[in-house]
Amino acid sequence: MQNALYMNDSYLKEFEAAVESVRDDRYIVLSQSAFYPQGGGQPSDMGSIICNSVEYPVVFAGKFEGRISHEVASPGLKVGDKVKGRIDWERRYRLMRMHTAAHIIDAVLFNEAKALCTGNQLGLDKSRIDFSLDVLDRDKIQQYTDMANEWVKKAVDVKIYFLPREEALKIPGIVKLAAVMPPEVKDLRIVEIPGIDIQADGGTQVKNTSEIGKISLVSVENKGKNNRRMYFTVD
Repeated sequence: MQNALYMNDSYLKEFEAAVESVRDDRYIVLSQSAFYPQGGGQPSDMGSIICNSVEYPVVFAGKFEGRISHEVASPGLKVGDKVKGRIDWERRYRLMRMHTAAHIIDAVLFNEAKALCTGNQLGLDKSRIDFSLDVLDRDKIQQYTDMANEWVKKAVDVKIYFLPREEALKIPGIVKLAAVMPPEVKDLRIVEIPGIDIQADGGTQVKNTSEIGKISLVSVENKGKNNRRMYFTVD
């Protein structure tokens, strides 16, 4: 994603930019942006774009021709405007905590049960993970959740860095995720939680696992043959 400031700093709450294009008076592309565009199971950021003391609420951020497109609730912005972007930080930070928690849960499920993640969706109230497992045992899933919380308590620093595509593809456990990225992406963004997980990932993450809080299992569901689902939240 071009000029995506969150790729290097998930804690950036405000930024300055210029309006580069406007479609239908409400889809705004900026010279750079810290807004996360919806994708990969992570909802988009919300917030506002401020120009000449006028605030334009951003109700959705998506992807448009490799750029971040901001949907604003009211018209008025035009090409060339100098603006300030402001992220809804409470929303962003909760999704960051959910996202890093999901990485740890995925890793525990794989390490303990060889279960592969088949889908996920982050949410503000609760998040879900779909995974392949022969037998659904709620007590076992609770046990895996408890194991994930042990990693949270270890207060492990989350590392984010970039690797050349070919080098990243050689990392065990990362190949499936990295291989589906567009071939034009030459450098892959790697999220590593030392000792538990490493994968190619473009989303926002916390700096340290202790920021997650406590992971709580909400419910589990049987979604068919070898397809299980768990919902969790963070407190």
